[in-house]
Amino acid sequence: MAGNEREKIRHLLVVQDMQGQRTISLQETTYSIGRHPENSIVLRSRSVSRQHAILLRVTLPESDQYGFLIIDGNFKGKGSTNGLIVNGHKCSSHNLKHGDVILFGNNQAQARYYAIANVSEKAFSESCEAEDLASLLSQPANANSHFQTLAVDPNFEGASETLLARLASFPELVPNPIIETDLEGTVTYLNPAAALKFPKLREVGKQHPILMGLQNAVKNRKENPFMREVEVDQKFFEQSVHCLPESDLIRTFIVRDITEQKQAEAELRQRDRLLQAVAEAANYLLVEMNYETGIDKALAVLGEAVKVDRVYLFNNHPHPTTGEMAVSLQFEWTRFGLDSSHHHWQNQPYQSFQLARWYATLSEGQSISGITPEFPIAEQELLIRDGIQSLLLVPLRLEDKFWGYLGFADCSKARHWSRHEESTLLTMAASISGAWQRQQVEKKIRYQALHDLLTGLPNRLLFNELLSKALPNAARNGESLAVMFLDLDRFKIINDTLGHTLGDRLLQSVAQRLKDSLRGGDTVARWGGDEFTILLPQVNSLEEVTQVAWRILHAFENGFNLDGHELYVSASLGISLLNEHSSDAETLIKHADAALYYAKDEGRNNYQFYTTTLGTKNPELLTLEKSLRYALERQELMVYYQPRVKIATGEITGMEALLRWQHPEMGLVAPSVFIPLAEQSGLIIPIGEWVLRTACSQNQTWQQAGLPPLMIAVNLSPKQFRQPKLLETVAQILEETGLAPHFLELEITETTAIEDLEFTRTVLQDLQEMGVHISIDDFGTGHSSLSRLQLLPLHNLKIDKSFIQELTTDVKVAHIVKAIVALARSLGLRLTAEGVEKPEELEFLKSIHCEDVQGFLFHKPLSAEKATEVLEGGRIMSVQR
Repeated sequence: MAGNEREKIRHLLVVQDMQGQRTISLQETTYSIGRHPENSIVLRSRSVSRQHAILLRVTLPESDQYGFLIIDGNFKGKGSTNGLIVNGHKCSSHNLKHGDVILFGNNQAQARYYAIANVSEKAFSESCEAEDLASLLSQPANANSHFQTLAVDPNFEGASETLLARLASFPELVPNPIIETDLEGTVTYLNPAAALKFPKLREVGKQHPILMGLQNAVKNRKENPFMREVEVDQKFFEQSVHCLPESDLIRTFIVRDITEQKQAEAELRQRDRLLQAVAEAANYLLVEMNYETGIDKALAVLGEAVKVDRVYLFNNHPHPTTGEMAVSLQFEWTRFGLDSSHHHWQNQPYQSFQLARWYATLSEGQSISGITPEFPIAEQELLIRDGIQSLLLVPLRLEDKFWGYLGFADCSKARHWSRHEESTLLTMAASISGAWQRQQVEKKIRYQALHDLLTGLPNRLLFNELLSKALPNAARNGESLAVMFLDLDRFKIINDTLGHTLGDRLLQSVAQRLKDSLRGGDTVARWGGDEFTILLPQVNSLEEVTQVAWRILHAFENGFNLDGHELYVSASLGISLLNEHSSDAETLIKHADAALYYAKDEGRNNYQFYTTTLGTKNPELLTLEKSLRYALERQELMVYYQPRVKIATGEITGMEALLRWQHPEMGLVAPSVFIPLAEQSGLIIPIGEWVLRTACSQNQTWQQAGLPPLMIAVNLSPKQFRQPKLLETVAQILEETGLAPHFLELEITETTAIEDLEFTRTVLQDLQEMGVHISIDDFGTGHSSLSRLQLLPLHNLKIDKSFIQELTTDVKVAHIVKAIVALARSLGLRLTAEGVEKPEELEFLKSIHCEDVQGFLFHKPLSAEKATEVLEGGRIMSVQR
């Protein structure tokens, strides 16, 4: 048995009343004994008073052990009716010794007291359950006994009147405040600690926080005693309340000062609130398509959570006049009622004596924090100007570059910033820096989506957007506008003879001459290949348009000197004017294109205006469209398959179905020629359905032949995608061919996806629920961003081949492709690069973790038979030489 168990004294009271015998282990400091149910020890006998006696724990002199003193009567000193009899003698108090017998009026209610030592927990538990505990505990101690009784000197001080007086004054010595009131709330007693801690308590009475609501709390609480928290002069205390109705008394005991605990809890709540605010603000930065809107919302969330008056975002930049490093307030959130300080903080040079310290500190990655009087005098002037009493600033850094700072300001009080508040601001600064970086990348992607990489001119999407905006402006101002379609004459000969590199340089020079030929406000765009479109948004006379047309043609009279070659090209121009026959953007472009045909027919190097007599289609196109109507039934259409290769393993992971037209007289017709015709005429619907059915059937054939299953990708044209029966058609073809939906991937172009984002999302969600995979084709050529595409249920993103062609020659393009891959991967999209033709392109794509590639470097589009041979060969990458 452990030594501490042997030395421990255990005190027992064996009670016998009308309900039988029970053993009570005495562990508390005070017990009330009586008939009333609220006593600590309840005795069932009519001879027992409501509160018959009090049992008090008494520390033995010069030891850490204790005994118990029993006192006749209640806490107010009123004696019992039938008296207290100990060992046959009536007494008002008695220091209990081992074996004492206590009678409460008569033999119907009695108790025996035992103090035992040298006993294990097990033996003690067994003793409490013994039926004849009295005889067991009365045995004299010997070597074989489990017990050793506590020898208590009967004359020790606890039995004396002096000790009784000390016990009576026990509350006077306790350092914890003790307050007693009657049941009406009148203070009846304060110990010295209470009088010292709460000097106005008697004066204030029931209105004092210690006593406020005490009576109602006692009435409404079922438990007795109970604990509650009270606040006094911004300090918090834990108060124990014990109601003694038999004594008409409410006793309260201030257990401890919990101010620090409450402050810690408040700090934790504030920390959680700040963490939630950071998460909400970061979400705004992530999902808002508009960077400025995301920042405004993020700063507002922070300001409300931290309860500050101003939240700042400053941006570093060269001073517009001197070129030195300066700072300007870019974004600001203010609490309601405060004026903006935006005008105070524009183009402020860091070299000024007021901001030099800020730049030195923040550029080193350190924060600036404090109340205004602690700042240098020069800086105080800046802060007082905006009524700032406290300021916290943290740097904004990106790739070790200090590009601005984020700040909190309090204008209502001198506030000392907590570590959680500073940590919140630092976390938010990192999120904002990340958002700013994403915004720069997306700005590049948007620029790429709206501009031609080779010439830097607007592309057809931006041209269409500018034209659509110019139409209502022209109508509002009572003006007309003109659209020109320009095609270079004999450019193909130069390009094929001298190579694409020189051809590209020629296009760049042509673009510059075209820009120089236009008026201010006019726009030239590269439509594609050697075609350009020109917008004249303000036209008041036909002569203005004619002058611009002659300037353009004249610009080509001089040759282009490139790498020792003197090259001459001319241009043909088709022009349409805004009028009742050409009233919308699509018609204006179409009519300018029609006029271009006739400019070429007239011998090239000239311009032609569109008139209604030129409204018929080019005869060649009419013939081609007529042949296309019979191509499907004459089985002139074929589906070729181009493998998609996994870079990491070289395995073929999928096939893309590509439509080809073998015309009996014209031979192989380019898809770029007949697919637009099919789209315009509506033939794309039956043709597209045939391609989808053929591709699904071929994939199922491969699987039934025992080849490893793979994905088959099929393109959907804009008209196909928007047909009402698309979902029904896809489901029917999958059922007819027996192909599982997860082996089909439908591709739509970026432009198609964003034309009506809500419609696209609805259709794609239905396809996804069907189990079909969705891919965005030609990404980067449309007017969108990943922040918009992330709203769609996509699986794959195909990087347009125009990026890949410039990948190893243009650093900017490489950065853009890298950004696209990183952003797409963060959205959980799989990446496929199209048009890979060079090993160095493959190595770059591999280095940035692009998963899949397509292109002539591996496989050209293959007939079904050739594709089957490749798959039977093990689906291992075979680079085409």
